[in-house]
Amino acid sequence: MMKTQVFDSLLGKKVEFVPLVPGRVSLYCCGPTVYGDPHIGNFRPVIVFDELIRYFKAAGYKTTYVSNYTDVDDKIIRRAKQLGISEKELSEQVIASFARLVEEVGSSLPDITPRPTLMMDEIISYVTRLVEKGFAYVRGGDVYFRVRKVKEYGELCHNSIDALESGARIEPSSVKEDPLDFALWKKTDEGIKWDSPWGKGRPGWHTECCVMIDSLFRGENGFIDIHGGGFDLKFPHHENERAQSFAQNGNGLAHYWMHNGFIDIVGEKMSKSLGNVILMKDVVSTYGGKAFRLMVLSTHYRAPLSYADDKMEEARERFLSLASTVRKLKAQLVFHGLDEVDPDPSTSRLLLPLSDDLNTPNALSLLYEEQKEANQALRLVERNKEAVVESLRKIRSSLILLGLDPEIGEITADDKKLYMDYNEARKAKDYARSDELRAVLLQKGLL
Repeated sequence: MMKTQVFDSLLGKKVEFVPLVPGRVSLYCCGPTVYGDPHIGNFRPVIVFDELIRYFKAAGYKTTYVSNYTDVDDKIIRRAKQLGISEKELSEQVIASFARLVEEVGSSLPDITPRPTLMMDEIISYVTRLVEKGFAYVRGGDVYFRVRKVKEYGELCHNSIDALESGARIEPSSVKEDPLDFALWKKTDEGIKWDSPWGKGRPGWHTECCVMIDSLFRGENGFIDIHGGGFDLKFPHHENERAQSFAQNGNGLAHYWMHNGFIDIVGEKMSKSLGNVILMKDVVSTYGGKAFRLMVLSTHYRAPLSYADDKMEEARERFLSLASTVRKLKAQLVFHGLDEVDPDPSTSRLLLPLSDDLNTPNALSLLYEEQKEANQALRLVERNKEAVVESLRKIRSSLILLGLDPEIGEITADDKKLYMDYNEARKAKDYARSDELRAVLLQKGLL
């Protein structure tokens, strides 16, 4: 297997990727809180970590990809109440919509998509063990984690615990022992809730992901190769996950931590208060999901990504151009009675830049070179038909690797006859007829 480098947020540098189990990769990426229509920021990790899994599969690894749906949260409770439906009904609607959009942007659904509401027994047992070990304490039905008992706290965000505490907001009525202590279980009388040893309530967000990883990867003692998510999750969410894992299992939860950068709107942070939140469904409707994917892959995953209509229009045109090239290549195979060779992402030369911390901009540069080669092969198809076969295999291998393989429609028997008639008219020097047929072939994207 080729040497792979990833940027480990914990160490703050690129390192060689060495799996915990040879030939296997386990990846967990924090998923959305399902209370409303997702925005474009929710979909950068959807694309980034899908691309990472595509790379590992093509490089020969067996992969397990897990991404959760957070289906218990104050936002869900408030939104469900506004709509007059149950939290479960709301979550199911949003999850179904989210899954459709995942496929629209060319990503595959994760192997496992756990939900906290289906793992409540495991969550309560996990919190109980932390209390028994002295890492957590109960206050009036709430359960808090003792941050200062974990000496590694602050390592992921590269801050000392004292520096973090000095910036923490201190609530005057707080019953916490320390301002940094965070809730593992919250007592509540409102919305969805469960019975627990501490009374009715629901879990804290930071605990849910820990439990899902711990339960699904129990054979590895809750330890995985890669934990991913947006840069905004590094602190406090991922820092708090690490702390619980150290307390529970004596490890930092993940061997490598990878974080994608933010998406801003023409240099301005996206937020509801600024009224510039862009919904993913609107982008898909206007430009297409794979055009958005291409726009995302055009910037390195760790760098900030600025969204703008002109960038999306450029990405849409780029994707349509790639799709056009593939359609023309397929058409020539049909017209000349040639068999298509199955694409194989493991043979793509794009693997090399992707092995260097998922360098998708460099991978796209190679893809565009392959497109130029394919267009040259199309111009010389009568002299070298096998070059067209190889060009189609090569470019489709790369497009599949990038999640950009287009749907181009069927090349029909009528299309083939149209092409034959065009060639006959050319040979007969019937230029009026050949020009007429050529215009039809061009309009159908076959020349």
